[in-house]
Amino acid sequence: MTECLLVLTTCPELAAARIARELVESGLAACVSRQPVRSTFRWQGAVQDEPEMLLSIKTLTARYPDLEMRLKSIHPYELPEIIALPVAAASEAYLSWLTQAVIA
Repeated sequence: MTECLLVLTTCPELAAARIARELVESGLAACVSRQPVRSTFRWQGAVQDEPEMLLSIKTLTARYPDLEMRLKSIHPYELPEIIALPVAAASEAYLSWLTQAVIA
């Protein structure tokens, strides 16, 4: 199961749909789910509290380097959060679909 990854990033709401669509259309992700969140974080010495969208990106380990590079190039933040987590378990049918949906 380690060939599948769940990649997390946050972004402004206005950028979320564009980023999600570009990652899926380019074949770097099988699916991108968007959820509204509120983030509290330290940036440039000050504590910030902002509404954001959490993107849950489903991809393959082999595509991660290209996905990370593309995400950095289209993301509006100077330093985007990009965290990749291995998928420990998932249904066989879903994994089969994910593997076919990500373009190698």
